[in-house]
Amino acid sequence: MLEGRRFVRVFPGVWRHVDHELTEPDWVEAARLALPDSAHLTGLSRLRQLGLDFGSQWPLRFVVEGDHHAAIEGVFLHRTRKLAPTDDVGVTPAAAFISYAARARVIDLIKIGDWLLHHGHITVEEVRALALSAPWREGAHEAVWILDHLDARARSLKESETRSVLEFSGLQPPDVNTSVPVGENVTVIGDLVYRRWRTVVEYEGSQHQEEREQYVADLDRYALMRGAQITYVQVTHEKLAHARTLVGEVFRALVANGYDGPPPEFGEQWRLLFAPVSAAVGPRNHRAVN
Repeated sequence: MLEGRRFVRVFPGVWRHVDHELTEPDWVEAARLALPDSAHLTGLSRLRQLGLDFGSQWPLRFVVEGDHHAAIEGVFLHRTRKLAPTDDVGVTPAAAFISYAARARVIDLIKIGDWLLHHGHITVEEVRALALSAPWREGAHEAVWILDHLDARARSLKESETRSVLEFSGLQPPDVNTSVPVGENVTVIGDLVYRRWRTVVEYEGSQHQEEREQYVADLDRYALMRGAQITYVQVTHEKLAHARTLVGEVFRALVANGYDGPPPEFGEQWRLLFAPVSAAVGPRNHRAVN
């Protein structure tokens, strides 16, 4: 009855009108209709429903308790022996974070973890308690391992990425989004601050160039920092794409201001940043999962 010019098949048993272009929430709802009621949105698909602008919407990831199988193009149905906590959207954000941790790179999980903490979608205590309550669950060990590398003060994914490359190169961790004195009773907020060496690292997102008000405010901030003899390193998307070069620039700025610590290294710890978190915690058959 639906076949013809007016309706197009989306998933088994689910159709759309030819004039309706599906949004991401529409695709999720269509997948729900094609799956059993016991299936719940999980992983990155669940986290993107919170407004997280990261990764691809495909495949749409759901989870079901038991051994139910479903082969639907564009949908991945995970199976679990015990379902994680759920809400009216899918599994809870903490549970979705743990699920994503099973296959995420270290740098990506830090970025997403920071974002979730900053926006109040998860807490460190919630993730740790949920992971330790079921260590057999995929992603549980990875999620616990990453918690020590998260910072709720980070205000953007790119800021978290910048902090990660600096820390995993061996440089001292900077303070995050903290005040910098630039005059008598005058402070500015720096993204990543090396207070002892009077150096600030600032990520310049597109809004810093496209929004006139933000652009003018930045000019004022940098003028204040120059006047207070604060060195600042401006980071762009293009600079971050060449992470080693960026680390070297920050290191040279620190040295110029008296830093005498070890230089950055791009060995095992650095490579780990771009590897799956599972590489840090080891093979599953070597872990205690009772």
